[in-house]
Amino acid sequence: KRRVFNGQPRAVARAITAVESGADDAAALMKAVYPKTGKAMVIGITGSPGAGKSSLVDKLALYYKDSGETIGIICVDPSSPFSGGAILGDRIRMGTIGLDRNIFIRSMATRGNLGGLSRATVDAVSILDAAGFDKVIVETVGVGQDEVEIVKTADVSVVVLVPGMGDDIQAIKAGIMEIGDVFVINKADREGVIRTQKELEALLSLAHRPDMWNPPIVRTVATESRGIEDLAAAIKSYYVFQTGESRGIARKTAIARWRLLELLQ
Repeated sequence: KRRVFNGQPRAVARAITAVESGADDAAALMKAVYPKTGKAMVIGITGSPGAGKSSLVDKLALYYKDSGETIGIICVDPSSPFSGGAILGDRIRMGTIGLDRNIFIRSMATRGNLGGLSRATVDAVSILDAAGFDKVIVETVGVGQDEVEIVKTADVSVVVLVPGMGDDIQAIKAGIMEIGDVFVINKADREGVIRTQKELEALLSLAHRPDMWNPPIVRTVATESRGIEDLAAAIKSYYVFQTGESRGIARKTAIARWRLLELLQ
């Protein structure tokens, strides 16, 4: 446990494996982990398949790394119907950042859970938080409105769209609108970006959030690293708006309550 709290990659990886496999010592491990959580900024990246979420996560992680921060990334992939594992494994296309000692990457399977988040993902976020990572990024599989589950683990929820895809706007109408703290129009060099932004602005004008936050819309071209700094600024602005400390405490309490309910079922 001490090695986990010191942020040693192998120890962190073994701890996540323990909670994912339901090992006998997982409950005791998490009991020690939870009191040390609430310090990291947890960023949820969600959106439809093909929106370029993985590229966006790559560039955002590099931006934070270049700022001197440590980053933990959890990629929630569709479950394999044969092995139950994550089809995309450890994200070969993330290999370049995966070799960096300040970046930890882990793929996790959904295991059939709605919203693309297994209960083990919640524990994995807490482990990375307790291990001292400054930022924890959770990228979820795009499965529509059930992805509101990400709210249970994220301090800031980022919804990624692309121009010219009506399905994205329909998904927002179906429920994702409620969880978006920051909206990103990725692949903004494509035709239709202005129309997509106008549609999004119209929907946001109809939404009434209890915290009175007005979600910003950021245009990015992740493959060219365009707009990443603006995205990081938008994420930080919401985190500050929510006051990081109280948000972290509230998240820790919510996760602990949710896990207790899961265990009682």
